[in-house]
Formats: sequence, structure tokens, C-alpha cells
Amino acid sequence: MSSNFPTLTSPKRIGTLELPNRIMVTAMGVSLANEDGTVSDRLIDYHVAHAKGGAGMIIMGVTGVAWPVGQVQPNQTAISDDRFLPGLTRLAEAVHAAGGRIAAQLHHGGLVAGYSGQYGHPLWAPAIPPAFKGDFPDYFLPEEMAAFAGGVVPTVKPLEKEDITLAIRQYAEAAVRAKKAGMDGAEIHGGHGYLLSSFMSPSTNTRTDEYGGSLENRARLLLEVVRAVREAVGPDFPVWVKLDSREIGKAVGITIEDAEKVAPWVEAAGADAITVTAYHDVGQGKLHSGSNIPHEPGMHLEFAERIRNAVSIPIIGSGRLELDMAESALRDGKMDFVAMGRKLLADPDLPRKAAAGREADIRPCIYCYTCVSTAYVREPVRCAVRPETALEGQNWQPSADVQRIVVVGGGPGGMESARRLAHAGKDVVLIEKSARLGGTLQFAGLAYEPNERLLNWLRREVEGAGVDVRLNTEATVELVQSLHPDAVIVATGAVRDMPPIPGSDMDHVLSGDDMRALMLGQDSEALKRKTSWTTRLATKLGAATGVTANLDVVRKATHAWMPLGQKIAIIGGELVGIELAEFLQERGREVTVIGEAEKFGGGLLLVRRMRILAELKEHGVGMYPGSRDIAFTKQGVTFTDREGQTRQVPADHIIVAMGAHGDSTLANSLRAAGLNVLEVGDGTGVTYIEGAVRGAAEAVASL
Repeated sequence: MSSNFPTLTSPKRIGTLELPNRIMVTAMGVSLANEDGTVSDRLIDYHVAHAKGGAGMIIMGVTGVAWPVGQVQPNQTAISDDRFLPGLTRLAEAVHAAGGRIAAQLHHGGLVAGYSGQYGHPLWAPAIPPAFKGDFPDYFLPEEMAAFAGGVVPTVKPLEKEDITLAIRQYAEAAVRAKKAGMDGAEIHGGHGYLLSSFMSPSTNTRTDEYGGSLENRARLLLEVVRAVREAVGPDFPVWVKLDSREIGKAVGITIEDAEKVAPWVEAAGADAITVTAYHDVGQGKLHSGSNIPHEPGMHLEFAERIRNAVSIPIIGSGRLELDMAESALRDGKMDFVAMGRKLLADPDLPRKAAAGREADIRPCIYCYTCVSTAYVREPVRCAVRPETALEGQNWQPSADVQRIVVVGGGPGGMESARRLAHAGKDVVLIEKSARLGGTLQFAGLAYEPNERLLNWLRREVEGAGVDVRLNTEATVELVQSLHPDAVIVATGAVRDMPPIPGSDMDHVLSGDDMRALMLGQDSEALKRKTSWTTRLATKLGAATGVTANLDVVRKATHAWMPLGQKIAIIGGELVGIELAEFLQERGREVTVIGEAEKFGGGLLLVRRMRILAELKEHGVGMYPGSRDIAFTKQGVTFTDREGQTRQVPADHIIVAMGAHGDSTLANSLRAAGLNVLEVGDGTGVTYIEGAVRGAAEAVASL
């Protein structure tokens, strides 16, 4: 089958090197090296997976030219001394053996290297930076802040001339090591607030010497580094620069006009290409998914095109570019290559599948920010939808001794278990009590569209793998026994009891299950009591005609009509309640979230939490964490807020998005009958999509 992305999958050169396609693995700080900065087997396995997947170029992230000075995270790869050459060489050889190409990203953390402070290293900077301001720390849960802060306040070292000379030499020597290691190129990181970017930015560079003041002076260090690197490696070794197109949210910062002027200087200094990125005011939590790792698709394309028009060397674009968007931008000449990160963590085989016309087989990124958030809590990278990411060296296959498996529950945990087992050649029966596969992922997909991509992919995988799916079937002990399984995986999801809140039995009080059933055209005794016959008829007709099975249709239709009043109170401020608040607010409802948790957003990964909570505030959603004495009345909700004030919030409907817990009743009954049983997903405790998918992979591997 031919590719639907002919430009994306076509070859192109960077300097002297021809790449087989336009897809690059963008540099990411993954914390997979050994603690001493040397290359680990785990890091090699991670990069080899991308090489086998067909990426045209792999850029290894944050390779420290001055390590341990400038170190931004634990287990960061170092290139600051010749002792690191054996590991780097072994990495390059492994990537080449797998058919790939790899470049080192030459990196100095500068002001962002807070992690190095715990070892007594000062932060290298052009000058003392302005005092930190913003809401960024407010979004951390206590355990996250403890991991992020590390208990050490680093000192700042404004660089003297001899320090600048040393830094330039460190970049040049690191580039020589990359070349000696057999790597295919080097990217000089000139963005994201790191050392070179901090000199470029007028917000952090207040120097009055030849390295500060005018744009020419602020760009001087970057250009001297580029020239030194080029001189050190010679004319034939590909070298390119990652450049901020702008600094978002800063009153005084790098602008696109600055970048348009600097880009030709970078080219003249010897760069073979430019990677276009952006940075932001780190004090604003929402912007941590609004610049270099954008939530909005294609937000850098306009700026990549402007910089491309200013130079004659290739431009590497990035920033949540879906395949069709990337193909269009490449075809229209807005950029020459696309650097992908999150998508290739979710499926490193994306380039190979895209080239073969198999884009439907690509495991989708759901933009949950699991991968990004790991860096903030000093953990190795991981992916919510691909448990193998950063653990490629583990054996994820089940034993040959187990052949017939029954999976109970058709939610994400059950579907992931079933598809993995079927792909491993096992005889799999998947039992689901409802009429459709998906479980709670159906409503999650309705509330947040990227989740629907995963739902559709899992359904397609289950169907394509030949799983024996039995819908509208209750899994009893007798039925499971009659199937004579070697093992049973129970993935029945969480139980959602209505908490004992005064007034919870009133008809305008809905549970999370009630809400899901209402939106998806399902029925229950509770809904019969709480809704009108016209509402039930409308939703049942939707189910009967298949309309409610199409989440995109439901998502659009609910903008026009929903069987809910104008004023909605949501009880519970964790993932379900917060995403439900977003869903309802987008549909014009006046929403208030009330909960006992001291901080809202538990279950959401930090970077996603920073964005969604900020946007809810921007749109006037009332939020009352730390509440107690919650009670329901016919008029709404009464409670005591965290300051001890009694409050009343009017509500036409109250939705209780809390009270979910695991339930091992069926699993224990099956065990009592002598069956080999494993449990995965929310049935073991609420762990959401990542827990369900990872638990399924681990259960299958343990068989």
C-alpha cells in the first residue's frame, strides 16, 4: 500500500547527510542514562526502538556539554568528557545497526538547571534574573512539589568573560565527541531558557557589555558557539540550531522579529538547518503546554514559515503536528522536516506505518501529558498508552504455556489485554456486559476528544486481532468455567457508589454513572426515576439508531441540547470532575466544582492539570477545594469552604463525580472456583487510562 503522505516520507538533505524521510524524533529529556551520565542499556533500547520504527533522524535530548554543571534532570546523558565516549559510541553503533541515524543535542541548562543545585553547582546565566512571579507552583500536589523542588535553592553565577570562553569551548569539544562517537550530526540547543537562550532574551540578559543590550550583542554567544562548533567538526558534519521563534507571555522577551534577524546570522555562522521552537514565561502554569510543548495543534507553523523565508537552509518544524497537517506544511514549503516527540513515544513505528499507508494502525497520542510531566517530578519518561516506552528491554510477551484466556470487561484494560494476547497467538474470549466495547473510555472520549482516538484504535485492534468478543453477556463463574480458560483477566472497572451526602437521593442529583448513561443512550432504574420520559426517549432513540455510538456526533449535538439545566454543581475535583466541568462549560453551562481535596486535579498529570484548571478559571467556573459539610437541597448545594465560611451554590442539577473504588468480588469468586485470575484496571483501584493500559500489559507479560 502506498503512503498517503508522499512529502513526509520523501528524502531530503541536511548539510551533507541525506535522510530517508522528513520525520525526526525531537530531542526530549528522558532521564534514561546512568546516574553518572554515561549511556545505559535502557537508553540504547529506547533509541533503537525509534531507529527500527523508521524515523529519518533521532535527536537525543539534553546531552550535557558541561555536565554536571548545567544538569536539568537526573540520569541526564553527558558529553562533557572523553570518558563518556565509549557509551556514546555504543549508542551510535546500535542505532546504525537498526537502520537509523542519531544526533546529539548539545545542551547547557543555564538558569533552568535547578537540579544541579542540589550538588552545589550554581546556575550559569548572563545576569541575575528577575524575581520569580506566577501561579506555576500552585498546581503541584504536595508529593509533586517535594520531588520538583528537591529542597535546595541554587545560586546564580553571572558569567565573566573567562566563563563565556569556557562555555564556548565546552560546546565545541562536545561536538567533536559526538563526531568521534560516530553520530550523524549535532543540534545546538539555543532555546527554552537554557544558557544560550537566556543570553538571547532581554528578560534575562541585562548585561551592559558586548554580550548584552542590542540584539546583535545578545545573539553573540550563540553565534560564537555555532562558529566554534563548525570550526571544530569541519564542513561536512551536519550541525543545526534549535532557536526560539518567540517567548510567549513575557512582557519583554524574544520576538519573531528577533528570530527572523538572528536566523540568517545563524546560517552565516555555519548552521546547516534551524529547528523552530518557542519558550514562555515559566511562572504561568498554563504556558507549560503553550510554547515548546503546545496543546494547540500547529501553533508554530506560521513562525516556522517566517523563519524559513529568512534563510536558505532547511527548517525543522515542530509542535503537535498531526500527519495530514505536517504533510500539508511540508508540501506548501512552510518547513522542510517535522520533529515529533509525543507521537513517537506513543508509537515509535509511526514513520514506518505512515510510509506503508497504515496510518490507522498508529497508536494515537492522547495528549495527556504523562510523558512531559515526568520531567517535573524527576522521573524517567513514560507513556500512558504505550507501557513499553523507556522499558523496551523488558520481555512483554506471555508464556507459551498459557493458550486460552478469558478477559472479562471491555474497557481500556480489557481491550488492551485482549489485543496483546491475540497478537501473541493466544485464543482469547472477551466478555462485555454492555452492547459496546469501551467502558468508561467512551465517556472519557466524549469529554476529551483525543481519548476517543485511543478508544477507536483499541476497538480496531481487538477486531483485527481476531478476538472472540461476546457483547451483552454477563460473566458468571459458571460461564467462565465452561470456557475452560488457562487464565482469566478481570478488567471490570471501578464501582461508583453514591457517597452518603445528605440529599443525594433527590432526583436532580446524578451520579457519574447516571451522567455517562444519559450521554451514551443507556438506561438504568435510577435514570428512569430522575429523568423525564421525553429525555429517555431521545437518548434511547439515539442508542437505537447508533447515533450515541458516534462520539463525534454526540460531542457536537450536545452543544445544541443536553438534558441538563443551566446551573450545574459538580462534586469532586479529581480527573473525572474536572474534565466533566470542561465539557459542560464548553456547552454553555454555569459550572461550579466543589470538593474535599485541598487541591483539585488529582489523577490529571501536572502539565495537563496546569492548563485545564487555568482555563476553567478563565471561563468563570467556580472552584471550591478544601470544602466540607457538603449537603444537597432542592435549590443546590450547601457547604463550608476552606476559610470556614458557609456557602450556598444554586444548581439545577448536581453531578457527583466521586466515590469510585475498586471491586474484586467477581475476581475472588473466580479464584474460589479454582481459576487462575489476574486483575487489571480500575477494578483494582482507580488508576485511569494509564493504569488500565499499563496494568493490562504487565498482566499479560506475567502469564
